[in-house]
Amino acid sequence: MIIMSWNTQWCRGVDGRVDPARIVAEAKRIADFDVLCLQEIAANFPDPRLASSAGEDQFGALESLLPGYTAVPGIAVDHPGDHGTRRRFGNMILSRLPVRQTFSHRLPFPVDPGLKGMPRIAVEAIVGAPFGDVRIITTHLEYYSQKQRKSQVEALRDLYAEGHGHARDGAMTDTSGGPFHTFLRPAATLICGDFNLEPDDSLHARMKDPFRDGTPELRDAWETLHPGEPHPATFRIYEKTYPEEAELHCDFVFVNEPLQQRLRAVRVDGDTQAADHQPVIVTFA
Repeated sequence: MIIMSWNTQWCRGVDGRVDPARIVAEAKRIADFDVLCLQEIAANFPDPRLASSAGEDQFGALESLLPGYTAVPGIAVDHPGDHGTRRRFGNMILSRLPVRQTFSHRLPFPVDPGLKGMPRIAVEAIVGAPFGDVRIITTHLEYYSQKQRKSQVEALRDLYAEGHGHARDGAMTDTSGGPFHTFLRPAATLICGDFNLEPDDSLHARMKDPFRDGTPELRDAWETLHPGEPHPATFRIYEKTYPEEAELHCDFVFVNEPLQQRLRAVRVDGDTQAADHQPVIVTFA
């Protein structure tokens, strides 16, 4: 199973061109992915609201560009557009593996006076991997507010532990096919995305802290296979606010113990310039 996580900057490349088709073509060139986890997907935000965008519905475009994949959109921002339309911004999962169940988890958005920010979401899909079902969660945490980012990390930990509780203690209670139909949750879990923090940030360490209820700890996939090696840069490589701006390392994949055993490769594609971030690719067997 190959999973790619990529912050696409509303499908805007370093050259300033917005092109969902280029994002898909580049993703296919980089890896034969089973699951594509995308952050910063937009609909109806024409320039100057989002630079270079024509206001295209990128959720719909990406779904149509990947026939055979199940699209799971996660709308974090939803507010009025022109002439009765809606403007939407968020994340997306596309899977060619069977999708058993999906969840949209709103993340905390506590007020932090004087700082701009936006609502955030974690999108979850239960997919049928060749070796069993896997929870895949993708997210994009707040950029400006440490307070909000901290509360969002805590929420991710709670969501992970809650799902693990279902995997550990859940039982079939309804097989009617109705809204109460039971879909058992798997223990194997992956959380990926743009966390807007560096590997030495205390919140990165917090993601890996033990749980009081015995829920298996999360581990950084890069650190699992490359202990002692610095994380590759994933942001500010080609597109910089000013020429000497430092490269950043803010896109991560966290896995729990069932997936750690199957983890075979973790890499960052440092070549593509189809977005301002670089995609992270993980392989399991």
